[in-house]
Amino acid sequence: MTPTAEATVTDPNITDLIDLNALFTPDELALRDRVRAYVQTSIKPRIAEWYEAAEFPREVIKGFADLGILGMHLSGYGCPGGSSVDYGIAMMELEAGDSGLRTFVSVQGSLAMSAIHKHGSEEQKNQYLPGMAKGEIIGCFGLTEPTAGSDPGSMQTTAVREGDTWVINGAKRWIGLASIADLAIIWAMTAEGVRGFIVPTDTPGFTATPIQQKLSMRASIQCDIDLVDVKVSESQRLPNAKGLSGPFKCLNEARYGIVWGAMGAARDSLEAVLAYSAERLQFGQPLAAYQLTQKKLADMAVEINKGVLLALHLGRMKDKNGGLEPHQISTGKLNNVREAIEICREARAMLGGNGITLDYSPLRHANNLESVRTYEGTDEVHTLVLGQRLTGIPAFRLG
Repeated sequence: MTPTAEATVTDPNITDLIDLNALFTPDELALRDRVRAYVQTSIKPRIAEWYEAAEFPREVIKGFADLGILGMHLSGYGCPGGSSVDYGIAMMELEAGDSGLRTFVSVQGSLAMSAIHKHGSEEQKNQYLPGMAKGEIIGCFGLTEPTAGSDPGSMQTTAVREGDTWVINGAKRWIGLASIADLAIIWAMTAEGVRGFIVPTDTPGFTATPIQQKLSMRASIQCDIDLVDVKVSESQRLPNAKGLSGPFKCLNEARYGIVWGAMGAARDSLEAVLAYSAERLQFGQPLAAYQLTQKKLADMAVEINKGVLLALHLGRMKDKNGGLEPHQISTGKLNNVREAIEICREARAMLGGNGITLDYSPLRHANNLESVRTYEGTDEVHTLVLGQRLTGIPAFRLG
């Protein structure tokens, strides 16, 4: 018997081996179920189509706003004011649908909105954040450059002050949402160091060009940005962002969301292959009846349970302490993305030839996670963060 495409498990808690549900409050579980239901009804039925067409479905923006997950962890100025754990739960459920769609929420909320919320003036917060929380204003976050990814301190983009005007020149790359954004948070080197600016994307000299022919994150938008004599007023500078700590505080919010999100992709892949193995007959038995299959399923489930425990622990600490140390976030991102990508690859292999089609989610998740593994800090960068924590020696630069 050949299973119908993307059969589903009937028990939504089947992969919860240690009663993780008992660690969440009723309100947190209700949030999880709301986001999961939206993903099930509005994303999963069409995600293969969007992925194959390399199309970001702008219609989901309103759905995300209605769910209250844009800037979810921010308070005031029309933002939802949820907890860090709330935000993490939502990211896990969204990435069970697709990493690219979770990335939209991350760029909008954890990067663009967070930059304004953390570093903006009261006037800037009131002007932009309410519309961004409603999905009426889309933002992007311009930090990475063609020659400066893991080392943003070497950025070449400059901002020169001329009276009450700043003139920005440079280039950014891999900037999510830039071609559909209404504003861009642009980080540039000034005479006083790195500073952030709110740049309306219709400003003369600002050009965003979508990057084509991607093998990953196909249902999302990443762009090159060119900035040629882009002029903004002093009122568009983020007054409280000084140095690289400005963008890094935002990146830490996005990295935290990834710790949860990666487990959503992994769980969805496990659920896909679990359902498949129960229906697929080989040598007169379902694949699920074979010892090798059960070992692989068990290994996947154990790593997912451990990963969710790690994410939840970090979320509870973040809510209690008001933030996390960089090495704590690096521990979560390094472990959970690394384990998730292995789970998705193994699930793809267990699907055999059927696993290379978009009828099944694991290879799509694995391809997406290649990007997730790279952005917001590569494995190598997070490894060195942990190495510095353990030894006291920063090994990012030799000599």
